[in-house]
Amino acid sequence: MPGRHAAAMIKGLPVSLVSVEDVLAEMERTIRARDAGRYISITNTESMYHGLRIAEHGRYIRGADFSLCDGVGVIAAGLAWGHRIRRLNGPILQLECSRFGIRHGWRHFFYGGKEGVADEMAARLRAALPGLIVCGTHCPPFRELTAAEDEAIVRRINDSRPDIVWVGLGLLKQERWVAAHLGRVNAPWMVGVGASFDYHSGAVPWAPALLRKLGLEWVFRLIIQPRLRARRYWWSLLYVLEAAAAGVLRGEFLRRPSTG
Repeated sequence: MPGRHAAAMIKGLPVSLVSVEDVLAEMERTIRARDAGRYISITNTESMYHGLRIAEHGRYIRGADFSLCDGVGVIAAGLAWGHRIRRLNGPILQLECSRFGIRHGWRHFFYGGKEGVADEMAARLRAALPGLIVCGTHCPPFRELTAAEDEAIVRRINDSRPDIVWVGLGLLKQERWVAAHLGRVNAPWMVGVGASFDYHSGAVPWAPALLRKLGLEWVFRLIIQPRLRARRYWWSLLYVLEAAAAGVLRGEFLRRPSTG
């Protein structure tokens, strides 16, 4: 179960039952203490699908200090298991941490994205949030790094003294990177946030606020990126149906939903 915090267990995988205030308070406590090696899993239905089938990814979700809900599919699966789960996805978490961290002097490092994306995101966030500290950015090549290259980027990150390393390499790849660098990257927190880099840099349009509020961001993504999203949403649908059926068969949906 993530950290010391309440979590919904859905087919053996946790989703944290926390508010954004809970997350920010714990992050600030850890950053003040310089307690390195913590990480957050942004957990959507595709992530849960793979977590049930790829042991390494399942361990990643279970080992996270927070496993935060990304998407209405996780909320629906949670209800079938008797839990009312709050949504807190990667792009929103990044904005909340950026705003909150200004008055606390948090230092952010952006690792990932296509060429120039991390730099553009940094520029846009600094313009929107004066006082935001971006202590470094790096766009890795689209291939496996050599041991020397990897060691060099670890030194670069550590030399910048980040409080949070935001990793934008896409689902599964970014989680593997975080897991492989625990104990090597001297940052209190690492968070794989996938599409956040694209949205906050303007490389890919973010769904209108109304659609995000209604939980229909996935429809917008499917329209603008049909080839990329179709297979991924099929996996997501399979997970929701599988998890909901399991919850119903166990009678979990009959329980009064818990919220932590």
